[in-house]
Amino acid sequence: MGLLLLLTSSLLFSFFYPGIVVDAQRSFTIQNIVLSIEPSTNVTRDTNVTVRCKAHVSSGTGVLSREYTIYKDSQTVYTKTSSTSEDLLYPLPGARVSNTGKYKCKINIEGKEKTSEATKLTVTGLSKPVLHINKGVVNEEEEVTASCTAPGETGSIYFYFYEDSKEILDNLVNSNQLKAKFPLSSIGIHKLSCNYAVLIMPDSFKSEKSNSITVSVKELSITPVLEILPQSKVYEGDQLSISCTIRTFLNSSVSSLADLYLSHGTTLLSSGKTKVNHSMVALAEHPWDFECRLEKGNVAKVTKNRVTVNELFSAPTLTMSPAEVFQKDHMTLTCRSKIYVSERISMEELSYTLEPPDSHLTPMKPGVFSGRALQHDFNYTCVAQAKGIMKHSDTLTIYPKVSVSIPKISVVGKAVLGQPFNILCQSDTGSFPINYTLLWGYDKLSTTTVKLPREEALFTVTISRPEEINKYMCEATNKHGEAPLSKRLLAAVIAPLTDTTLTVLPSLTEISEGDDLYLICGTKGSPPVTFKWYRDGDKQPLFTDTTNKNNTHYQVPKLSKEHSGTYYCEAVNQANNVVRSEKVTVEVRMALWKKAVIGGVGLVVVSLLVLACVLYCKSKRVRVVRAAVSVWSERPPEVANDEESSVLSSEPDVEYTEVVHPQPVDTVRGAADHHDYQGSVEYAELNGDRPEISHHLPEANNPQDLPVPVD
Repeated sequence: MGLLLLLTSSLLFSFFYPGIVVDAQRSFTIQNIVLSIEPSTNVTRDTNVTVRCKAHVSSGTGVLSREYTIYKDSQTVYTKTSSTSEDLLYPLPGARVSNTGKYKCKINIEGKEKTSEATKLTVTGLSKPVLHINKGVVNEEEEVTASCTAPGETGSIYFYFYEDSKEILDNLVNSNQLKAKFPLSSIGIHKLSCNYAVLIMPDSFKSEKSNSITVSVKELSITPVLEILPQSKVYEGDQLSISCTIRTFLNSSVSSLADLYLSHGTTLLSSGKTKVNHSMVALAEHPWDFECRLEKGNVAKVTKNRVTVNELFSAPTLTMSPAEVFQKDHMTLTCRSKIYVSERISMEELSYTLEPPDSHLTPMKPGVFSGRALQHDFNYTCVAQAKGIMKHSDTLTIYPKVSVSIPKISVVGKAVLGQPFNILCQSDTGSFPINYTLLWGYDKLSTTTVKLPREEALFTVTISRPEEINKYMCEATNKHGEAPLSKRLLAAVIAPLTDTTLTVLPSLTEISEGDDLYLICGTKGSPPVTFKWYRDGDKQPLFTDTTNKNNTHYQVPKLSKEHSGTYYCEAVNQANNVVRSEKVTVEVRMALWKKAVIGGVGLVVVSLLVLACVLYCKSKRVRVVRAAVSVWSERPPEVANDEESSVLSSEPDVEYTEVVHPQPVDTVRGAADHHDYQGSVEYAELNGDRPEISHHLPEANNPQDLPVPVD
C-alpha cells in the first residue's frame, strides 16, 4: 500500500513539474544556462577572449554527466562533456576578426537540453599584409611570382594584387597566404602591392595596403616591321605588296621563338615565324588599315599602317527620264560615273551594264538604255567596270503609274430639288494624285485633287428641275493628255411635297350617322409618301400609311355623332419636308330613318289634332241644324216653303249631293241624338271656290225628316 502511494505521488509530481526528473535514486532540473564573453563583447585584435557557459542545475544526490556545445553563427565550434558543476570555458587566445560572430551554449543532461541566448563578439583590427616577389627585374615576356600574407589571420580571406594602384588579380582562399603569377602590362618600372579582406557573412573587413615593391620590366630586343608598296598615289586597281617582318637588336635567337600575324582590319591575311608577305588589288571602298603583330609568350607587339586608295572612277548613278512613267510608256535609264581619273583611264574604257540582264531595256549608247515601262514595280541596278574594278549603283526602283480609269459619277445620299446635295466622282483604278473635274454639259464647273486612297472627290450642287441632273458629268486625269469622261449622271430626283389637300366623301352636307367616311389625302411631289391623319386636339395620328402614290385615304366606318370634329392630314417624303392640309370640319347628321320616325310621329299627332277639330265642328253644326228645325216647325207651311225656296236659290254656287240610305225616321233621330248616323250625306265641291250645292231631299212633312249634312 505504501509503495502504491509513493508511485502515485511521483506521477503527480512529474505531471505538475515537468522540468524536474524524479526517479527512485536521484532527480534534477536545469533551471537556467547563461553564455558570457570575457573580458568584453567588443575587443581588439590579439585580445585573449574567453567564452563562459554557466548552467544552473538543481539535483539530489549523485553525479550528473553534462554535455556542452558552443555554437558560432549556428555552426558548432566546441564540444565538451563534464561531470562537475563548474562553468565551461572556451578560450580564444589572441582573438582575430574571424572570431567575430554570435555565440550560443547548449547543455544536455541525460537527454534533457537547454540553450542560452545568443551573445555577439566583435573583434576589430587586422594585421598589415606582407608582399614578396621573386624578381625585381624581368623581361617583357616573363611573369612575376608574388605572395601576399595576412599574418595571424584566419577564416575565409580575399587577396588582391595591384600594379601601379590598379587591381590586376584577386582570389579567395581559406588560409592567410596567397601565391600568384602574372605578367606586367608594359615595359618600364611598376609598383606592386596587395591587401586582403576577411569574409564574415554577410560582411567583410578589409585590411590596409601592404608594403610596395618596385619591379623593372625590360623590353625585348625585337620589334615587328610593316612595309606597303606603293606608298603614295595609290589608285583603285593598283597592286599592293605588303610584308610583315621582325627586327632584332641583340640576340637573333629570340626572333625564332616569335609568331607574326598580318591582318587587314579584322581579316587575317597571313601568318608566319620571321616574315610574312601578301599582295592584293587596291580598292577605294574605305581606308585600308593593315596590322603586323608579333607575339612571344605573353608579349604582343603591334605595328599599324593605313593606305589611302583613290578612286579610279566614282560609283555610277542611275536615273530615269521622264521622272514619272506610266505602265507601257516609253522611258530611258541613264547610267553615269560622274568622276574618273583621266590620267589613268579614258571615258571609253568605262563600260556600263544593267542588272538583272533580263531588264527588257535596249542599250542605245554607252550607259543609255531605253524601253517601255512594265506593268509592275521593277528594280534596276547599273554596273560600271574598268581595269578589273566593278562598281554598282544604288538600286533604282521603278514604280510605273496606272492610268486613271473612266470615272463613275453618282449622288451621295439623296438629290432633292432646291436643296444642296453631293455628287461623287470616282475611278476604280489609277495612281494618285488624280484630278477630278465636274462638268455641266461640257462646261467645267469645279476641279478637286485626290491624293490619298481615303480621300473622295465630292462636288456640292443644287438643281431646280429634275431634268437638270442628267447634264452632270465628270472627268478624271492623272497625266497629261488623257482625261476620260464619265457617263451622264443618272439618279432619282426627289421633288419636295406641295399642295396637300384633304377631301371628304361623302360631301359634308350628306354625312349622316351610320355612313362610312372617307378622308382622302393628296399631295404633289415624289413618292413614296407617308400620310398621317389627325383629329384636331389629338397629338397622335389617327392613321399612318406609306404609299408609292400621291394620294390615299383613311376610312372611318359607321359614323356616329362622336365622329364629328375637325380633321387634317400631313404628308412627308424623302425630302423630309412635312406639308399639312387645310382643316376640314365634319358634322355627322341624324340618320334618315330617325327623321322618318320623328316625322311619322308628328304626322300622327297632327292627324289627331285635325280629327279632334273636325269632331268639334260637327258637334257644333248639329246644334245649329237642330235650332233651325225648331224655328222651321213653328212657321206656316207656305212661309216655310217660300223661305226654303229663297234660301235654296240664294246659294246657287254650292251643290250638295245627298245620298240617303233609307232608314226609319226614328232611327235617324236616335242617331242624331247620339251623334251617330246610320245613313250619310256626301257633299262634293263641284265648281269654283264656292261649289254648287245640289240638295236632294225626300219629301217630308216634318223638318225633323231633313237629312243632317256631314262636314
